[in-house]
Amino acid sequence: MVNKRVMLPVAEVDVSAVKYEREVVKAPHVTGFTLKLFVWMLEARLIGSLIISVVKRKNRIPELLRHTVIPETPMFRPEFPPQEVEPVVMIMDEDSEPRARLETALGCLPPHDPRHRLNNTSRNSFLYWTIRDFAHAYRSKLITPSIVAEDIISAIGDSNNQIPPLPLLIAFDPEELRKEAAASTRRFEEGNPLSILDGIFVAIKDDIDCYPYPTKGATTWFHETRPVREDAVCVSRLRSCGVVFIGKANMHELGLGVTGNNPNYGTTRNPHSVDRYTGGSSSGPAALVASGLCSAALGTDGGGSIRIPSSLCGVVGLKTTYGRTTMQGTLCDAGTVEVVAPIAATVEDIMLVYAAMLGASRSDRICLKPSAPCLPYLSSSESLDALRSLRLGKYTEWFTDVYSTDISNKCEDVLNQLYDAYGCKTIEIVLPELQEMRVAHVVSIGSESACGLNPDYEDGKYSEFNHDTRTSLALFRSFSATDYVAAQRLRRRIMYYYMEVFKKVDVIVTPTTGMTAPLIPASSLKFGESNYEVAGYLMRFIIAANLLGLPAISVPVGHDSQGLPIGLQLIGRPWGEANILRLASAVEELCLPSRRRPSKFYDILKTA
Repeated sequence: MVNKRVMLPVAEVDVSAVKYEREVVKAPHVTGFTLKLFVWMLEARLIGSLIISVVKRKNRIPELLRHTVIPETPMFRPEFPPQEVEPVVMIMDEDSEPRARLETALGCLPPHDPRHRLNNTSRNSFLYWTIRDFAHAYRSKLITPSIVAEDIISAIGDSNNQIPPLPLLIAFDPEELRKEAAASTRRFEEGNPLSILDGIFVAIKDDIDCYPYPTKGATTWFHETRPVREDAVCVSRLRSCGVVFIGKANMHELGLGVTGNNPNYGTTRNPHSVDRYTGGSSSGPAALVASGLCSAALGTDGGGSIRIPSSLCGVVGLKTTYGRTTMQGTLCDAGTVEVVAPIAATVEDIMLVYAAMLGASRSDRICLKPSAPCLPYLSSSESLDALRSLRLGKYTEWFTDVYSTDISNKCEDVLNQLYDAYGCKTIEIVLPELQEMRVAHVVSIGSESACGLNPDYEDGKYSEFNHDTRTSLALFRSFSATDYVAAQRLRRRIMYYYMEVFKKVDVIVTPTTGMTAPLIPASSLKFGESNYEVAGYLMRFIIAANLLGLPAISVPVGHDSQGLPIGLQLIGRPWGEANILRLASAVEELCLPSRRRPSKFYDILKTA
């Protein structure tokens, strides 16, 4: 017999009586040969079922799904109420050409001063070169994309020869890079650059198609069953603007992990501390941007896979509203929690790449009814008034549930600075049923991932996955149809709570991660690592934006006592990218003095 739980209808829940429950993930930490043995036991029918059953029970998964009466109807994809247009924005036509949207985005930015980076003489702060810095250098005939390409090729070779190597890329072809850069150089010589992005170097995560490179999802074999014949739509839009693609960036295998560990191609190292993880699954994209090798990168985010590595590597990572950009041409194009979006060194670079790549699929326009995409009009005199009016929501007990108080203290300090500088008020909020939300997310993304991989799994390909991927799939394949439907019922409840909170605040603020970059165990390099406790800390504040499809952004705000980057996460209303970008720009400006140069950094523009 089990104790049946009966939940009140969500509208009847007394939020003021909710008590915060600290998250404790209970699962064995295994690595190296021990992980290999653990996977063997998991895949043995009887003992594996027993182990999975114990892990699920200790983490309350049956209790919250199978033993609970959830009165709400399922929400199988995010459903959003109509949203008001944000103030002081530039509205973009997603049916227009990417180059036209880029012009709109440029009009939103403050005037560009090319001397700003050169005149930064402070020993304690560090500035990245921006897309507009490169564009100015090209148009001033100081350098060419071909010159920059040669320096990037040299730097990538150097990164691979480091001890330990940084393995940033899975697929890299110097001749393809030279060819694309030469085409861009010719356009500048003829006086016909395609856009502000012409000659800008961008990396593509290995689960996004970028012809002629294969898409492996960081496996050793996936490209054999799924050949690439054209670019993903988002990549095609960037290519039409003149972007030069570096290659396919390293990642956690199939995106089923948040550290970036990958024995297949080597684990990408954090540019701030090479003995630590970058975070994942977009490990290569974040590390490439942080190390200065490219201005921006494209990643995917189904469970923090853009925001986690952006936070741990000290760069900016945007997760857009679900459906804002078509997923056509990506490995995760049939899920209900994933998006494709940019990582960049600065908020203005995020805005430029986002403007070029956005655009919902026709089916999502019918089903999701997205509001028109907007950007904050940062160059307007009214932008400051819009910033001052923003109300920030903070759930203090959740906000401070971190591995080190360095994180919560630094993020709290930024909120105080926002109030002092702009008058942005922080309002205390309560977000109930966080444990239910985490379970609903893991069941949703896990079931959808297992469904997509099942034909290959049944075909015997499971033995070619990494051991930590096989650990995850053993859990995911144990979820039933009733578990999945119950998770979607919980999705509707959680959506209600967040929409109620957004009646009182404009942006929800949290640390991006509950811990800074964890150490890479030496034993994990060959066989991998399964550490759900670390994953729990890294994903602590991440999940709502994925399960509910909300826009969110991670902005670097400083470092902990070990010099490791800390990120602040801003979560917005549905289709509310403009508000979080406006606030992110203000946060970035306030925190510039504390930004530090990574220990592994390639000053490409200066070298060129």
